[in-house]
Amino acid sequence: MAQFRPFEHPGTPIEEQYMSWNEMIKNPYNKNTVDAYTRTRVILMNGIENNAVITSHAMDRMLGRTLDNTEIKAGLAAIRRMDSQHQQLVEWLNPADQTILETTIGYEQVAVDLTANLAKNEPDPYHKQVLDFALLEDFDHLYRYGCLMEALENKDPNNITQGKTDIKPGRPTVIEHRHPYDSLRMHYNKDTADAKTKLNHLTIVSGEQQTMLYYKTHGSMLADDLSRKLYAEIAEIEQQHVSQYEMVGDPAETMLEKATMIQLNEAYNYYSCMQTETDPRIRKIWEHLFYDEMGHTYMCEALLKKYEGRDLMDLLKTDVIEPLIVFEPNKDYVNMVLDTQVDLQPYNMRFMRTRDLPSNWASFDYQRKVNAGGAPSETVVHLLDRGLASMAYLGPAQRALIEMANRASAA
Repeated sequence: MAQFRPFEHPGTPIEEQYMSWNEMIKNPYNKNTVDAYTRTRVILMNGIENNAVITSHAMDRMLGRTLDNTEIKAGLAAIRRMDSQHQQLVEWLNPADQTILETTIGYEQVAVDLTANLAKNEPDPYHKQVLDFALLEDFDHLYRYGCLMEALENKDPNNITQGKTDIKPGRPTVIEHRHPYDSLRMHYNKDTADAKTKLNHLTIVSGEQQTMLYYKTHGSMLADDLSRKLYAEIAEIEQQHVSQYEMVGDPAETMLEKATMIQLNEAYNYYSCMQTETDPRIRKIWEHLFYDEMGHTYMCEALLKKYEGRDLMDLLKTDVIEPLIVFEPNKDYVNMVLDTQVDLQPYNMRFMRTRDLPSNWASFDYQRKVNAGGAPSETVVHLLDRGLASMAYLGPAQRALIEMANRASAA
């Protein structure tokens, strides 16, 4: 099915969702035989669940007097506990023999093919541009980590992506570093935005946040200096991405509105996963968690009705959400965006060609400071004289961008 009809699906009551340790911790997938997109679904859904838990904790601290009552706090606590169990179930599907770098290649494959899928199906032109912009940066991260894998582990990263996602340069990471003000973005209007836009927003925030957290918590576990610095460099870009994406959401959304949409988005993503999963065992997990999340959605909706007099239809204004989120090759789309947008940069919450940026663009000075002494993302591609790193890794447009940025930052 290419569409999600949320009002047609029952939810599992919260009292029936509690899991024993044996139910929660499943056997991991086999890294040598797993389909690349099964791995990406595990990574994404771990991030979707983790975001639900993190945001719920933040809400509990900031409910304010208007929502300071036991019923709302109890409801959020009950849902948060189950989302926490879900997150551990999903995260523990990763095998212990999968290296940090192997998992990282999977994270960047998620970033590329998830972002491309959302962008291709995003109805809001501005939000689509925001997605396309970050897509080329995550695409470049996949390449940089691919070079690191070949250097450190003597492995071909294409064995992880299984040839479904190209591994080649995007917008060079060295010129992705920007002043914090250049992460500001315009937000959608919660009363007029398409339901798909709202769910795309929640999905990409969750995915990018999980990537940022993974790099920040695992980069220090690597032994060599270049790896540690590369993870630090790319973690900072992921932090920029989280900042830009979270700003696309309407800050006028109430806490209960956000909570309801977050739970619905979890259900939407699980539904998408169960429609496309090729591993029967893991598909059953997606299906089980889908019905749990529908139960959470209805719990939040009940609170929304009681305390704000609104329901899920008021938030969605539709009973059909389409299309589903699908992991599939997006090579043609990524190449099209690469050919037409590689030289874009943000300025005053819009995107413009690098050549048209004012000489006092704050990010020129920022790049000069953070890249003083060289950038790890550039060092890693010169590390080998064979394989990925021996490619003429930058095209003329990308080399021109770096040269232009270097001249501007030195001015």
